[in-house]
Amino acid sequence: MTQPDKTVVLLAGKPVDETLQARLGELDLGVTRIDADGPFDMLDDFNGTTRTAGQLLIKTGRTLFLIDQDQGVVAQPVDRSVKFVSDMRAGPVKAALHRVSPLRSLLLIGSGTICVHHLSLTDDDGKTQARARLTTLVPTGAGTPVTVATVQGVRGYDDALAVLRDHLQASAAPVATPSRVLFPDRLPHVAKPAIPLTDDRAAWAVAGDIIAAHLDVARRNEAGVIADHDTEFLHHHRVALRKVRSVVSLFKGVYSDDQTQMLKRAASDLMAPTGRLRDLDVYLLARDDYFAMIPTSLHAGLSLMFAMFEKERRLAQRRMAARLNGAQYANAMSDLQALFRTADRPDKGPLADQPFGPYARGLIRKRYRKVCRIARTITDDTPDDRIHELRIACKKLRYLMEFTAPLLPPGDIKPVLRPLKRLQDNLGLFNDYSVQQGALHDFMQDHEPIGHSRDLILAQSIGALIAVLHDRQAEQRARVTSSFACFDSPAIRARFRTLFPKEE
Repeated sequence: MTQPDKTVVLLAGKPVDETLQARLGELDLGVTRIDADGPFDMLDDFNGTTRTAGQLLIKTGRTLFLIDQDQGVVAQPVDRSVKFVSDMRAGPVKAALHRVSPLRSLLLIGSGTICVHHLSLTDDDGKTQARARLTTLVPTGAGTPVTVATVQGVRGYDDALAVLRDHLQASAAPVATPSRVLFPDRLPHVAKPAIPLTDDRAAWAVAGDIIAAHLDVARRNEAGVIADHDTEFLHHHRVALRKVRSVVSLFKGVYSDDQTQMLKRAASDLMAPTGRLRDLDVYLLARDDYFAMIPTSLHAGLSLMFAMFEKERRLAQRRMAARLNGAQYANAMSDLQALFRTADRPDKGPLADQPFGPYARGLIRKRYRKVCRIARTITDDTPDDRIHELRIACKKLRYLMEFTAPLLPPGDIKPVLRPLKRLQDNLGLFNDYSVQQGALHDFMQDHEPIGHSRDLILAQSIGALIAVLHDRQAEQRARVTSSFACFDSPAIRARFRTLFPKEE
């Protein structure tokens, strides 16, 4: 047995009386019931997964609604304090949120008032031929209300369904991205800001634009770090500052020597205090992986270790919040931003006025040759430091290519970035396993004693974990060679020559 047709229409604004009380041809449109108004919260994750998909995730009381113009409206009850999709009980909303990472928390995007109208389209005999539920979201603040119209027909009355749908669509403009209409100031996070480039613009000017854009990214993440909503805020804050430092280091000759040293020092000083908190975040996010690495009989020691990590993280996060709220940090960031808004600053170097396109292509060719030169020497006996050097060289090459990408036709750079990213992933895991072994050794040496028997349990578990990490590091070393072979293929070399040719 088929269900009556049901469609969802998203409209700008609130329904007006003329919309709700009307005669549509030979049919009457009336309000059959009006629910009491109530508060709502709109939720999404750090990456804006639902908003990017054109969906709305709405929480009212203990009910969560997912509104999708193509798939309809689904709802399920949730606990009042739900934070992660993985914490939710099985249900239609949880199933629909399969794109949201279990590591990403659901964040408050905005709030407002929700009101619901139930409509019916009836004939002169009082028989209902079509129905609609109008859910109107009125945001608190500067946004515009959005009405979600769920229109449902009655079998045998297809014309009435079309009449009701057309009437509602004619009463207000359709909405393609409802979240932007409701909360225009709360757009999804942008990790890679669009920076317009031209081939002949001065390298000094382009470098300043890139740095200024990433300083803005770092600042936009500060509130999330302070509130501790999600670990991604700190991660992207750090990445933005790292890219600032990379531009200063990689764009050699664009700034004077003294200015280069000052900018490097300023970026490093801003980043340094964030390191330990990020390390603790990484360990805690990998908790399940660590437990899966060793036998269940050794899990007690890991439980002790993670309890100590959680305690240290709480202290580290409070220190970080106090720092970001402090005058010293605010002044340092404001001074750095102001430097890139001032004419003729920062101080120019000997290559400042070079056209950016030829200048950047030369840097990329030089960096590419360095990556290949190091990678071709990697063997089973190569010291770890040499592999770490290759990882850093790959990261710098990728940054340069990403900074230059707007000069290239869309899609042309992806075939080169894809094998480079695969090589970076292997090198990153190799580095992670190496760093984690050292950190665990240091933890065993430096942690405060917790009692002889518990210290012994802790040591046994950490020792087993270090052994597994050592084996995994060896596996990644073996994969580096094969990943580099893909990156160093004749096809990739030819594409590099095409994308980044030597200048005439």
